[in-house]
Amino acid sequence: MITFTTLPALAFPVIDPVLIEVGPFAIRWYALAYIAGLVGGWWYVRRLVQRPQLWPAAGAPYTPEDVDDFLTWATIGVIVGGRLGYVFFYEPARFLADPISIFYVWQGGMAFHGGLLGVIVAMIFFARTKKTSALSLFDIIGAAAPIGLFFGRLANFINAELWGRPTDLPWGMVFPTADDQPRHPSQLYQSFGEGVVLLVACAIAIRLGGLKRPGLVGGVFTTGYGIARFLVEYVRAFDPGIGLIGGIITMGQLLSLPMIVAGLVLIALARRAPASAIV
Repeated sequence: MITFTTLPALAFPVIDPVLIEVGPFAIRWYALAYIAGLVGGWWYVRRLVQRPQLWPAAGAPYTPEDVDDFLTWATIGVIVGGRLGYVFFYEPARFLADPISIFYVWQGGMAFHGGLLGVIVAMIFFARTKKTSALSLFDIIGAAAPIGLFFGRLANFINAELWGRPTDLPWGMVFPTADDQPRHPSQLYQSFGEGVVLLVACAIAIRLGGLKRPGLVGGVFTTGYGIARFLVEYVRAFDPGIGLIGGIITMGQLLSLPMIVAGLVLIALARRAPASAIV
């Protein structure tokens, strides 16, 4: 059910975070966003490995069946890494005081940077089991990751969480979980920048032969996300209990800087390497 609040700014669409609830069983938009991201990414990656013209002469290092297998690994990496990243990066004191709440994933509290680290660990171990390229796996997963980011940020918007700083711009919104000040709908900015724009950027890199140089598309994703996240932090509300670190930078920006550097290094190394074989 959707209702609209009457506010001196754009009306915030108050959407019940629970789509369906039957007794103790509830289906939440937040969970559906993760499912949509994982399933959409799975479909996209399968399409990539089934197009031989995108790969070197030796062909794609992974099969559609490998992609099916990795979906489970990716799910575990996203959930475990995302949750632990949030715990250690953003609210360590709170979870230290109440450790059992670490497992209350349905209450929200996931960090993309932690989820990325979780998936990277999963990719490394999966590639080793298949005795093939971890960089090529990073390329195709990175190309599909913006799909999950798009849906995940929309879920943040529906939950009225991770809102922006106060603004007098005409599209400012008053979030029911914040205060009576119109604020940037920063979740929508992130959904567009980290989702739509980054998906197109990775697709262009693939079209230009990026999958023939292992690490290049993954580098585009890593750099692009780091830049998009760094910029949106200027209008996103400060993290509770953290604010500006050293009075100059947010935690999101601090965590994004290594991503930008690592992504640029990946791109540089991939461009120097011969495009004749998968390493």
